[in-house]
Amino acid sequence: MRQVRPNILEVGAIDWDRKLFDELIPLPDGTSYNAYIVKGSEKIALIDTVDPPKIETLITNIVESGIKKIDYLISHHAEQDHSGSIPNVLEIYPDAKVVTNEKCKNMLIDLMGISKDKFITIEDGQELSLGDKTLKFIFTPWVHWPETFSTYLVEDKILFSCDFFGSHLASSDLFVIDQAKVYESAKRYYAEIMMPFRGPIVKNLEKIKDLDIAIIAPSHGQLYDEPKFIIDAYKKWISDEVENKVIVAYVSMHGSTKKMVEYLVDALIKRNIGVKQFNLIGVDIGKLAIEMVDAAGIVLASPTVLSGAHPAAAQAAFLVNALRPKTKYLAVIGSFGWGGRMVEQLKGLLANSSAEILEPIIAKGEPKSEDFQKLDKLAEEIAKRHKK
Repeated sequence: MRQVRPNILEVGAIDWDRKLFDELIPLPDGTSYNAYIVKGSEKIALIDTVDPPKIETLITNIVESGIKKIDYLISHHAEQDHSGSIPNVLEIYPDAKVVTNEKCKNMLIDLMGISKDKFITIEDGQELSLGDKTLKFIFTPWVHWPETFSTYLVEDKILFSCDFFGSHLASSDLFVIDQAKVYESAKRYYAEIMMPFRGPIVKNLEKIKDLDIAIIAPSHGQLYDEPKFIIDAYKKWISDEVENKVIVAYVSMHGSTKKMVEYLVDALIKRNIGVKQFNLIGVDIGKLAIEMVDAAGIVLASPTVLSGAHPAAAQAAFLVNALRPKTKYLAVIGSFGWGGRMVEQLKGLLANSSAEILEPIIAKGEPKSEDFQKLDKLAEEIAKRHKK
């Protein structure tokens, strides 16, 4: 339990040991499940809950805060790391009403089996009085599910933003102390979870731009008592601007593709192009996703396995397709032994990308002088695009 402001408490849980989220996303710094108590002069609200394995921590924090009743349980988002403990809370505080929107209500009924009579359904912009404190609900869909909304505590100027502006970071510090560390964690979080929803985020930033915000309190990571820091970061990430940077992500079985990658990377560096090279075997997909946020281009390099791409390269293409970065161009290079449809397969896996796909360069076996000449031309084509 930690105090955000008088009568406003953070009662969630720090998960120091969790290393993987959704059985997919690496968590090098753990995470937290933030839940908040807002004590008004007449009513008390609990904002979100925690992942079910941390329910004891949540209940202990609520009890130690001296709370004997909960009138409202605000559920911003139906995903289980926020909502999974709602049934447990309702068992202990049976008079509490779950306050959420219609979409989230239906999801909670499906996912948690919560009875329909436990809900109060709210609309965008609606307010709820706790006496001397007022909660204003702001629908912020697709950050990152369709039902998600945020809550603005009017008197204290706090935006409870759920996953919006979050970061997977376990820390004893309630507020941001090390901005560089938090920036990296928040960028990783944005890259892995929010990047496919750049369009909705633009609209949601517009919805909150006129709020007088003193604190942003997300559901994961530290709180921002300098909101401009994270808002400006999001504005940069969702913009169409890219950096002078190319990601070269490769896998090589017998060395031929690696020789092509090393030659291309050297050719790009000679042309003053920034390069981030990733060996896809054992790669931290979070670091790869971070670089996708603002890279101008991505080069996928793969050998041919049977008739297609190496599975690691196919997975990387799938990741690009799913996250839909603002990358301007994509390229495929690699090698083959006796034939195959590696290029066609990778192009098919990139169907959601709006980036231009440049002419592929595929060597037969060991790369030869003509292959290196083609790589020089590719580097020159990339350099021209970066000059623009």
